[in-house]
Amino acid sequence: MSGSLAETFYIKTMGCQMNVYDSDYVAQRLMAIGMSPEEDPGRANVVLLNTCTVRAKPEHKAATFIGRISKLKKRNRDLILGVLGCLAQQEGAEILKKFPYVDFVIGPRQIHDVIEIIKRVRSGEKGIIATDLEQIPSPGKVLEGYFQGRVSAFITIMQGCDNFCSYCIVPYVRGRELSRPPHEIVEEARILVDQGIREITLLGQNVNSYSWSGNGAKWDFPLLLRQVSAVPGLKRLRFTTSHPKDLSEDLIRCFGELQNLCPHIHLPFQAGSNKVLKRMNRKYTREQYMALIDKLRDVRPDIAVTSDAMVGFPGETDRDFQDTIDLVQQVEFDGVFSFKYSDRKGTLAAKFEEKVPEAEKAKRLQILQQIQKQITLKKNQGLEGKIVQVLVEGESSRGGQQSGRTPTNKIVNFDSNINLIGNLVNVLIETGYPNSLRGKLVENNP
Repeated sequence: MSGSLAETFYIKTMGCQMNVYDSDYVAQRLMAIGMSPEEDPGRANVVLLNTCTVRAKPEHKAATFIGRISKLKKRNRDLILGVLGCLAQQEGAEILKKFPYVDFVIGPRQIHDVIEIIKRVRSGEKGIIATDLEQIPSPGKVLEGYFQGRVSAFITIMQGCDNFCSYCIVPYVRGRELSRPPHEIVEEARILVDQGIREITLLGQNVNSYSWSGNGAKWDFPLLLRQVSAVPGLKRLRFTTSHPKDLSEDLIRCFGELQNLCPHIHLPFQAGSNKVLKRMNRKYTREQYMALIDKLRDVRPDIAVTSDAMVGFPGETDRDFQDTIDLVQQVEFDGVFSFKYSDRKGTLAAKFEEKVPEAEKAKRLQILQQIQKQITLKKNQGLEGKIVQVLVEGESSRGGQQSGRTPTNKIVNFDSNINLIGNLVNVLIETGYPNSLRGKLVENNP
């Protein structure tokens, strides 16, 4: 690989925000050696797919994409195709066996080796597997100008997970918990803000368990949050994801103390039945979860709470499912990402009996989503007539409007004759919809 400007790359990202961060990391490394990003995979010299394996659906999408690029490789043998991420970690050699046109697979802990591996492929080596979970990822270096023009960015503060929920593959594909040094994270935040970033989201499988010791100091997540919050020029700060069992009183207090910490938390509950929660190995009860919600709302009454919920876990009865519905109706989440349970190879739950039939899972999912849709609509309509602050992110997907988010992470679309991207503006909400808000720009905006 010459590293000349003629080399181009395309990255397709599937899955969570951590995959988005990893794709940005890889893109910056490739651009630092002179490669250029390409929007069309058909015109790229190197095509990379960053994969997810938390549920079955992303796996199917990955297979479809690999098949499409494999057809391009039949016509262009010089095209390099690599698979990154969690599916690459889990399947490894199986991907190479199933898709012979794939040149290499790289797990999340070895993405820093991507340049070296591409060079090896250019030299004639094929079928490279880099899935060592014992490796310590090298720190990311923000490329000058890479985030110019963007409004928000992610920073991964830790890798892996030690919780071993019975249904979850993450500890097996991202490894055990490993926290980044706090000075690296704070410095990365400073660089991002210097490039014009207004909002930063701190990422981890369970940010609440962030822990770092060194130079005679011990850091936990609330301390890190306070340090990042103090970065000059940072307008908004968010974090995800939180595990309820590690949501501390100190972290809850941060919502009342830190001015730029957005009043929004994503706190997955997964199931409303204590019996199911125990089989999931979630290490909390529904009562403990709901007590946390009360504490959060006591500290920050306007806080928005979103969550994850799973239906059809092995052994889930009608009564168990009703417990989930009851919890959703009592808490009244601002939004819930809900999905059907699917077996993940290598997890404990995959061996459980009493599988819920697919038709029953689909029925329960529909019921849950319909109930939550009404709750979200009611909450959004409750904002009608109120003025909210919006961080403008870009053009609305419908076109002709600009779009941004409130501190509570709700999408707002509004008309404007001038480009306000990157600005904090006040918008009067006129209409609340199930998935967004429609408003009018208020005069005398900052």
